[in-house]
Amino acid sequence: MKLSKTKIIVLIFMVLMLFSVISSVSATCNVIVITDPSGEDPNGAAAASMSFANNMFQSTFVLSKNGHYAVLSGGEGNGTERNHAITKALAAMQHNTSIASAAAIASQFSGIRLVIGGPYQGAAIGGSFDAYLVTVDDDGTIKVTPYSSGVISLPAGTKGAIIHLRNSDGNPLYGSATRVRRETAINIGKMIRDGYSATYIVGKALEEVAVDSGEKYGGGAVNLVSCVSTGDMFVPQELNTTGFPMDQNYSKTCPTCGWGVGYANAEEYITCPIDGSKLNVNSATDVLINAITVSKDAVSVSVYGSDREGIASTTSEIVKASVAKYGYNASSIAGSLNKGINNGLLVGVDYVEPSDLNVKEESRAVGVYYSPLPEDRTAPPWDLPINSLLLAILGTIQTAIGFVLVILVLFRTQLLNSFRKFN
Repeated sequence: MKLSKTKIIVLIFMVLMLFSVISSVSATCNVIVITDPSGEDPNGAAAASMSFANNMFQSTFVLSKNGHYAVLSGGEGNGTERNHAITKALAAMQHNTSIASAAAIASQFSGIRLVIGGPYQGAAIGGSFDAYLVTVDDDGTIKVTPYSSGVISLPAGTKGAIIHLRNSDGNPLYGSATRVRRETAINIGKMIRDGYSATYIVGKALEEVAVDSGEKYGGGAVNLVSCVSTGDMFVPQELNTTGFPMDQNYSKTCPTCGWGVGYANAEEYITCPIDGSKLNVNSATDVLINAITVSKDAVSVSVYGSDREGIASTTSEIVKASVAKYGYNASSIAGSLNKGINNGLLVGVDYVEPSDLNVKEESRAVGVYYSPLPEDRTAPPWDLPINSLLLAILGTIQTAIGFVLVILVLFRTQLLNSFRKFN
């Protein structure tokens, strides 16, 4: 099922509202890799974006989960024109226009770039760009060809990639893009030839670009076959700020119990506070690869209902550990999360029920829907085996006994004298 016109209109309206209140930005690095044009490999096609600029959530991608393609945007033109280009490209894709024709729509708008692709359709880039087209033949022959502006495409049924890269103004490594663009394209071709998955190649390409060109802030990535995304893992937390630097470490996790903590808080931990195990250090690009790679051990976790710091990352690690131990069982996952709440790992959210989880084993995904606690409470009330009404009654009785004891203490002399008189 393709995106409905209503959904597209709402999406573009929301993005246009964002552009009215925040500075314009574009993704300076767009990459799409297809290693299995048949779509049989669940990790055979992936795409990603990042930039040195702020507000990278403006320039990631629109994903069609049922069409298995993404539209990545960028360019030096203004945000309004970029949104118009995206809208027209999505409409064209809904009407079964070729990817090359849809990407070419970017040329109708000054300075705009569109990168569109999927495992079944191939890939294309149109508009204003400096890119390399990579193709890899069945005999292992690698072709890496530079192009600037217009429209180029990776035909359907072909293994290959498209990588665009420019430097942003203010980047300390300004001027490196030409060299890094070529070197990364060659390395992408070698990895395709050597049989690596598209999800792995995309992550390694971002790592190379981040380190060597400085265009390093997320952004994010998406698996175009399994439709698993990094979501908001690397995008900016606040308006007019950069996303997470993809050349740095992202988190530390416990290999035994699954406990985890993100940077910069991770700097305070060497061992797991739960079982004392030495923590593993995870780079941002390794986390990205794991997030979009579908395998027996990989789980995509989405968190809703709480924006408290650390909730999303800790929930993700607890869910992954539960799935590894018990499988995709909603009751087991809920139990693991509730233990995390009791242990103080998850703060400010109420206990979850299996019905609060959206577990999809076929796509290796789990959605967790939290209810925030009222009045800024950090922990829910204890789940005691005694009815709360009974506790209230006992409290009232205890209070009454306390008053009687106070009266006895205050009037003990009079009471003793009265007792002696009667005896």
